[in-house]
Amino acid sequence: MTLANLRTLLKNDYAVPAFNAYNSETIQAIIQAGEETQSPLIIQASESALEYAGLEEFAAYALKAISKTKIPVGLHLDHGKNLETVKKCFKNGFSSIMLDGSSKPFEENVKISLQAKKAAPGLPIELEIGALAGKEDYVEEKEAKYTSPEDALRFYKLTKPDALAVSIGNSHGWSEKKLKLNFQLLKEINEEIPAPLVLHGSSGVSDEQIKKAVKLGIRKINMDTQLRKSFTLALKKSLNENPDINPRTHLTKAREAMKKTCIDRIKVCGSNGKAKTQGKK
Repeated sequence: MTLANLRTLLKNDYAVPAFNAYNSETIQAIIQAGEETQSPLIIQASESALEYAGLEEFAAYALKAISKTKIPVGLHLDHGKNLETVKKCFKNGFSSIMLDGSSKPFEENVKISLQAKKAAPGLPIELEIGALAGKEDYVEEKEAKYTSPEDALRFYKLTKPDALAVSIGNSHGWSEKKLKLNFQLLKEINEEIPAPLVLHGSSGVSDEQIKKAVKLGIRKINMDTQLRKSFTLALKKSLNENPDINPRTHLTKAREAMKKTCIDRIKVCGSNGKAKTQGKK
């Protein structure tokens, strides 16, 4: 399968799951979940994950794995802050990038977003307006700043993103309190913005709310914390219960646990069974 384009992936009436990966096992878990459910999906990596794995090495492995599957899969930079990272992702075959200038004042967000488009000419780009509370890798905000429909429209007209991430009550990382999405706000934003909308920080959001958000225009849902949790807990359990010193024994258990979580999330997004019809609407 050729690498899937973000513009095509997000054209339908369901959300495409975007799963964060760090190494070969997590990439394998994501693709295996997509194959078992016949779901289009996106493999994405943050700047810190690419520093950990090596950007060129991560891209080479992911692209090779994607080339061998029959489901549509995109390769995406998540929460890019550095224009040099954007350039390197463009050079190394990523199918889309996100430039996150949401922590900056409006005009600075516009400026760096346009710079990112120049740094990766022609590549689909996701941008963000409004700020999510919480912490994930290099992204941290103490207080949320909800996306206003007026700011979103003005930002869209100035930057023309292929996808727009919004703040509607979602939060980065794991939230102990139950998050409540502002569906009226989402509806108003969706009525104003032609671009597909993106939900970050979905780990603390109930499945029922996610399904409702999809009906109101969310077309890409980022998932990371839940995957880390399932992978790490399975790894710890295997290490505690099995004295085998072969890393593959334990990593296989972790990969399987993460795959199951991905399958569950795919079904919540409503993308299961859509691989063959993806992009045909």
